Amino acid sequence: MRKFNIRKVLDGLTAGSSSASQQPPPQQHTPGGREPEVQETLQSEHFQLCKTVRHGFPYQPSALAFDPVQKILAVGTQTGALRLFGRPGVECYCQHDGGAAVIQLQFLINEGALVSALADDTLHLWNLRQKRPAILHSLKFCRERVTFCHLPFQSKWLYVGTERGNIHIVNVESFTLSGYVIMWNKAIELSSKSHPGPVVHISDNPMDEGKLLIGYESGTVVLWDLKSKKGDYRYTYDEAIHSVAWHHEGKQFICSHSDGTLTIWNVRSPAKPVQTITPHGKQLKDGKKPEPCKPILKVEFKTTRSGEPFIILSGGLSYDTVGRRPCLTVMHGKSTAVLEMDYSIVDFLTLCETPYPNDFQEPYAVVVLLEKDLVLIDLAQNGYPIFENPYPLSIHESPVTCCEYFADCPVDLIPALYSVGARQKRQGYSKKEWPINGGNWGLGAQSYPEIIITGHADGSIKFWDASAITLQVLYKLKTAKVFEKSRNKDDKPNTDIVDEDPYAIQIISWCPESRMLCIAGVSAHVIIYRFSKQEVIIEVIPMLEVRLLYEINDLDSPEGEQAPPLPTPVGATSPQPIPPQSHPSTSSSSSDGLRDNVPCLKVKNSPLKQSPGYQAELVIQLVWVGGEPPQQITSLAVNSSYGLVVFGNCNGIAIVDYLQKAVLLNLGTIELYGSNDPYRREPRSPRKSRQPSGGLCDISEGTVVPEDRCKSPTSAKMSRKLSLPTDLKPDLDVKDNSFSRSRSSSVTSIDKESREAISALHFCETFTRKADSSPSPCLWVGTTLGTVLVIALNLPPGGEQRLLQPVIVSPSGTILRLKGAILRMAFLDTTGCLVPPAYESWREHNVPEEKDEKEKLKKKRPVSVSPSPSQEISENQYAVICSEKQAKVISLPTQNCAYKQNITETSFVLRGDIVALSNSICLACFCANGHIMTFSLPSLRPLLDVYYLPLTNMRIARTFCFTNNGQALYLVSPTEIQRLTYSQETCENLQEMLGELFTPVETPEAPNRGFFKGLFGGGAQSLDREELFGESSSGKASRSLAQHIPGPGGIEGVKGAASGVVGELARARLALDERGQKLGDLEERTTAMLSSADSFSKHAHEMMLKYKDKKWYQF
Repeated sequence: MRKFNIRKVLDGLTAGSSSASQQPPPQQHTPGGREPEVQETLQSEHFQLCKTVRHGFPYQPSALAFDPVQKILAVGTQTGALRLFGRPGVECYCQHDGGAAVIQLQFLINEGALVSALADDTLHLWNLRQKRPAILHSLKFCRERVTFCHLPFQSKWLYVGTERGNIHIVNVESFTLSGYVIMWNKAIELSSKSHPGPVVHISDNPMDEGKLLIGYESGTVVLWDLKSKKGDYRYTYDEAIHSVAWHHEGKQFICSHSDGTLTIWNVRSPAKPVQTITPHGKQLKDGKKPEPCKPILKVEFKTTRSGEPFIILSGGLSYDTVGRRPCLTVMHGKSTAVLEMDYSIVDFLTLCETPYPNDFQEPYAVVVLLEKDLVLIDLAQNGYPIFENPYPLSIHESPVTCCEYFADCPVDLIPALYSVGARQKRQGYSKKEWPINGGNWGLGAQSYPEIIITGHADGSIKFWDASAITLQVLYKLKTAKVFEKSRNKDDKPNTDIVDEDPYAIQIISWCPESRMLCIAGVSAHVIIYRFSKQEVIIEVIPMLEVRLLYEINDLDSPEGEQAPPLPTPVGATSPQPIPPQSHPSTSSSSSDGLRDNVPCLKVKNSPLKQSPGYQAELVIQLVWVGGEPPQQITSLAVNSSYGLVVFGNCNGIAIVDYLQKAVLLNLGTIELYGSNDPYRREPRSPRKSRQPSGGLCDISEGTVVPEDRCKSPTSAKMSRKLSLPTDLKPDLDVKDNSFSRSRSSSVTSIDKESREAISALHFCETFTRKADSSPSPCLWVGTTLGTVLVIALNLPPGGEQRLLQPVIVSPSGTILRLKGAILRMAFLDTTGCLVPPAYESWREHNVPEEKDEKEKLKKKRPVSVSPSPSQEISENQYAVICSEKQAKVISLPTQNCAYKQNITETSFVLRGDIVALSNSICLACFCANGHIMTFSLPSLRPLLDVYYLPLTNMRIARTFCFTNNGQALYLVSPTEIQRLTYSQETCENLQEMLGELFTPVETPEAPNRGFFKGLFGGGAQSLDREELFGESSSGKASRSLAQHIPGPGGIEGVKGAASGVVGELARARLALDERGQKLGDLEERTTAMLSSADSFSKHAHEMMLKYKDKKWYQF
């Protein structure tokens, strides 16, 4: 007799039915002589982890900027992120290290650089001339808080306003402070007795760079003369200022105030404003001031050559407009348009034809940054339509509750989804091209199709084309359409297991080859969808109701049937009929007044029009049982070849034949074990009534206290809440959100054991039992207690027989054990290649088939992947099973453990996927402790272990997923998807794939001054800022005021950092300007010298003639 292996017994490795002493010990990592050697090609050098791209709307945006020459848009956020957008497909994400909020962004227009001002009083200079922008310089203000920045066009001197009311000047090339400072007390002098407040605005006069307009929060505005270092004019108004804007001629400016008014001032008339406007104020008849309104947070004043100027503002609505949405107001001549927005306005910018502030602005669009959206308004078209947004910013339209990622899909999938999605597009957009079109696309090295599917809180599902690091929405499916909406509060009691979002998607199961889609929702409902290009109207939505209970069947069940002992196959001879569409109120409660036999949602009983795309094939709902709501679905799988869908929760498992619309199996989890239950659990309470489930049971009676029910409805409600991301459910239990709890399988509580949930399901064609000589269709079931059970599937022949004969399903008695809840299962052949589940290729179902086609279908067997007869029967396949704690590779049909790997002792695996990479396969895992690991298959050698990100919330746990070719993603914020790669090859090619933000573009010519303006003055006055702000004239700034920090600059930016890419350009341009000026001066001086020399020679000649004949004594 072989040596008894106690370790194996402790691990629970052996099949429950056989004794541990009859099997050889498991091979740890190295296959023994009996295992066929599999050539593994993957090595650790094939793996490297790096972030690739971030998609979606910038979370919590706080600042906005636009480069009108490069046509690039920048958005800063409250978490210190920076997002840059060019033409559709050109996007970039950067992050400030400290994570402080971005308060302002300023482009160095057409220089490929950007200045960011942060809430921690630092300024940063970003180099955008590299694919991954990097910081060249930083400046940290130590004694003053930064409130406003202004960088004039084509200037290297940045004005920085502070909370104390002072203005400092920064040289953008060297990122050092000038000694020139505008102190608040010098600026306001005696115009105000008190401190004017922080600087809220700085801008130079468009026609005279030497005059600086400074706006203080209290309502004081000063026009400062930079050369004479004194205030020319001071304008006071008794309401706080929010923003200021110039008319391009530099003779007028406009201010917006906290009482909802706009004041227009003439530069030379500081006494009072020329005009005061209250755009949304009710005008009172007897000349009184209009009622005050909400503050106007920003105003822009833009001129056109051919018509009236535009005044564009945000805010300023009257206080009595309660519940009114935030608005952007466009005033043009006598017309005022109020454009309602879906979210509050963070900032807006008017896009103009010219970058020069002293020319007619010719505005053509307004970009509005909202709290959760980016809107672009066309100013040139009547009615101000919006542009269709080409960026993937609608990921969060409804909060994301789950997502799946598929790389290397069938090539015809994306065109098929795009064609049905194109019909869903809204109308009424602007007819013009999207105007933010800077940058260039990268060279996409990846050519395989990638699809991301997101499930949302409102029950919608979105399909995205994610090929070659871009993202574009393809198609949207609304699953809530099949249900009746509750119109009044009396209809609500059924959905009250979920406080809100009763249609939220929890699990998505999709077969790309057959295009079959199956979803599980939060109200314990499952919907199966088929893809069709034809529109159909269905009179009655096919529906099944399933009563999944935890308890074991009783002997004296109402039907009086004696349940056969295991493992007799269960036939579908009495499949559940489709229940009636609506339930009479009498059946909705049991004899003791508890709600019973009713689903949570009501399926529509009117005809449903189904557009091309995904069309509902069957709706399955779990029902209330004796006053207890159905438990949420924890696992789901669909198989197009078998025509089956399976789902499970903490009560049990149900298998449904969606072709015959019948329930084949409806068992409690314990019933799956039969007499092999390792926990020897007993039923908790007798059933009051049960439907024919066609299930198996192990008969055992136990005396039970009726009060000791599985779970109260309130605790069920709590568990339902935990199933949604924290963003949706703010009242999450903190302990449950921390992920510090142990999730080991050694659960001592009987209640925990009794609630063993189904955590993984996998259809496959493999060896069901040890004695099997050939593979057959079966279903592998994994539970939260680390058990794997196998259910055999006996399918009728294809064609018409498939619809007439029953599918027979029966637990096989095969039981395998692992530590921790089972997460993922897969199968390999003897060469180590993945054996995919069988599938039926997609075909159009809504078109009547020809007779020949029908004959073909009759003969057609489902696509299944059986091993060839030449292979050894004894070791035909490997089962790969990954749990929260470990992974095992089991040889089939012998069920010996060939390889084992303990993935983590102290943490637990959140997501495990068996994925293809470099013509091989591996197991990829993401742990709750933030580690990403990969293991070779079948030997489970560790290939990669990188600490990537700590698990901070449920959202990451729910959305993290790996896919083929080294791709992975997760929801990094409620609005953004972060993609990453664990493939060395992709990391190396990433630089090529990324788009270019900067493209060489010539700066437009400056506006012509015109002959008369040049002759009599009045054109734009230039200023030698170098002379004013340079060290020679203004001295050095105090060292304690700000600290210079050299930036890392990135690999590409090293040269740039050394010489200053921006600085070099600016120096070259300034040198040219100076050279031009000097040449001009030289020419003038030469001319002057020539003329003076000429006049001197004339004078000399006259003198010579005059005194030619005179004697010396006559002088």
